[in-house]
Amino acid sequence: MSYSDFKSLDQAVSNLELTVEDIPHFFSQVAPIEPSQRLQETLEENLDLAVSISTEKARSELIITPILLEIRRRFQNKIGYFSGNTFNVDDAKGLMGACDFMLSASSNQSLVTAPVLTLVEAKDNDIRIGLGQCVAQMVAAQIFNNRNGREQQAVYGAVSTGTNWKFILLEKDRVKIDLTEYFIPQLNQILGILSEPFRIYFE
Repeated sequence: MSYSDFKSLDQAVSNLELTVEDIPHFFSQVAPIEPSQRLQETLEENLDLAVSISTEKARSELIITPILLEIRRRFQNKIGYFSGNTFNVDDAKGLMGACDFMLSASSNQSLVTAPVLTLVEAKDNDIRIGLGQCVAQMVAAQIFNNRNGREQQAVYGAVSTGTNWKFILLEKDRVKIDLTEYFIPQLNQILGILSEPFRIYFE
């Protein structure tokens, strides 16, 4: 079993013994961050093309990656960016395999270091399908953080189609899902939420 085998949120919650809380506007208090001119220009060029191609690969390369690299630049490249890397944490629980994207609090591209933010590409442009996989990866990140002395570190996760974003927070065994879905015109809010775990860590 691997992350991609967690086909639904119910499956992840049941198998990993979690509880779920749906919270409207859960991340609404996070300060928005204005995108750089570089990111704005990139998305102006890429967005329509990615939507017209409408494959996961195109949305990943043309929308999601530029947004994640913006977060990395914001923290002076002190954040590690990983795409498709293997993250084997607990074979017995099925917490193994490749993650679509991860950001970690280290500029070292050779090793993932705690804390970790994990992001899943939505399959078939359906955010719901990616929630189970995202939660499984967040639990893996939590275990990884604990092993590296970050026991109190909340884990952030996201599922995205590129144009739509859903954010999740894991604290101990409680999954908190923001019922609000963010869209690409709300880019400043998306950037703010993606930056939040690293703002807390570095500040």
